[in-house]
Amino acid sequence: MNKIVECVPNFSEGRNQDTINAIAEAIKSTSGVSLLDVDPGKSTNRTVYTFVGSPDAVVDAAIAAARTAKSRIDMTKQTGEHPRMGALDVCPFVPVAGVTMRECVDCANEFGRRAADELGIPVYLYEEAARFERRKKLPDIRKGEYEAVKDKIILPEWKPDFGPAEFIPEWGATAAGARFFLIAYNVNIIGTHNQAHRIALNLREAGRGKGYAGRLKECKAMGWWVDEYNMAQLTCNLTNYKVTPPHILFEEVRNDAAELNIATAGSELVGLIPLEAMLMAADYYIEKENLFILEEDQKIKLVIDRLGLNSISAFEPDKRIIEYIIKDEPAEPLAGSTVREFIEKIAARTSAPGGGSAAAAIAAIGAGLAAMVARLTYGVRKFEHLDKDMRKIIPPLFDAANSLIPMIDADTDAFNDYLEAVRLPKDTAEAIAKRDEAMQDGLKSAIEVPLLTMKLGDAAWEAMIGIAKLGNIASASDIEVGARALEVGIWGAYRNVMINLPDIKDISYKKAIKEEAETIAAKAKTYCEDILTTIDNRQKAAPHK
Repeated sequence: MNKIVECVPNFSEGRNQDTINAIAEAIKSTSGVSLLDVDPGKSTNRTVYTFVGSPDAVVDAAIAAARTAKSRIDMTKQTGEHPRMGALDVCPFVPVAGVTMRECVDCANEFGRRAADELGIPVYLYEEAARFERRKKLPDIRKGEYEAVKDKIILPEWKPDFGPAEFIPEWGATAAGARFFLIAYNVNIIGTHNQAHRIALNLREAGRGKGYAGRLKECKAMGWWVDEYNMAQLTCNLTNYKVTPPHILFEEVRNDAAELNIATAGSELVGLIPLEAMLMAADYYIEKENLFILEEDQKIKLVIDRLGLNSISAFEPDKRIIEYIIKDEPAEPLAGSTVREFIEKIAARTSAPGGGSAAAAIAAIGAGLAAMVARLTYGVRKFEHLDKDMRKIIPPLFDAANSLIPMIDADTDAFNDYLEAVRLPKDTAEAIAKRDEAMQDGLKSAIEVPLLTMKLGDAAWEAMIGIAKLGNIASASDIEVGARALEVGIWGAYRNVMINLPDIKDISYKKAIKEEAETIAAKAKTYCEDILTTIDNRQKAAPHK
């Protein structure tokens, strides 16, 4: 999975369009980031930018934006309704996909260090990046706003985490932090503002005040009336969707509304949402309703329907789900190529891609063929009695086929890493030792990647045996080809494991890998023969037409 971090810097300028555009251009021109949204406010005199990218890229973009702001924003002349303490008031880093909160804390620290070194500005760390409990909450750091920075920053307890402990009138101070992704989400209620707020008090973490906590953690909510919609809404910020995701809030609102004899009428997502939150909702409704859905796009359609996300305006996944918005270069150049291009690359006068990548592709095709037969059996009236079995058989085949696809590129990448180690200099004893260590690491990678291919393929056998016994016999040849392809793919990966083992110096590692690989390869041969025999017996027993 690509590493995706969201950065949402808030600049204290919402009126000067030239400045707003210049900051946006600084972000857009940074390699590796995508600017998703620019939201200026004239009365607040504040603009919120939302962009995403790799951890390193978002830090680069944030620094570029801050540098532009430093030359264009003068806090001695700035006024606005929104609380603020600096030209770049706050700069949070948010994990979206493939990254941990720790990595986002690292982003905040790297931003603070560079902002201090390159721009000479003071930076405080907040939320998950905070070094002191008293600075964890942004309002505590920003108390007194820009006007208080002059006297506050010189106090020992308010020395910045990075940069000078002195007042810079044109800039003020900046807070950089790491926090969870915030989902702004509203549930529509055909009732009164008071009824909506009553439900909000029941659910929000703060509840009704001391001693009256609400039912949902990481949830801030209130009820209001929206003239434009002629409806009430429970408007909510979900500050950690892994604790309270949108679908749980929606279901709780529905339950409370039913008790008040009022109706819900769908919901509204404000801004963007991570793909994971949508898939969590899909899994919830699939389990709740005993549905059988495999494809991601169908899962998204299910969530849009169940949450009523089209109730206010059309919910377009490509414009609302962060991972769908980002248009990166293909992460899998081999697996993402055409069949012709892939074969031509294998046939080229290069050592990679080679047998390991080919083995992964063949194994994926094998699992895919079995999945195809199972899916052609499922949902057909004359095989309706097998639906329960197919629901168990299809997912492991579907998962195996899809999990084997990335191994096509992974194998080539592992081989290339080993070749890089081989090319390291060996002109000194120290260089030779470093090269030997890198080569051993490279060899282990070149072993462990095809070993993983073997394991992923091995996980499909039980389901493939099931489809051989129960699947539509009219597709017998597809099952046979699938079984043989899976066996060949596993065998090919096995040979790639074995060819790299002799040069491994760790004897215990070598022994353990050899035993595991041989066991999986032997199982594959046995299972394949069992499947071919099963199909042969079924064909012999089938009535001749």
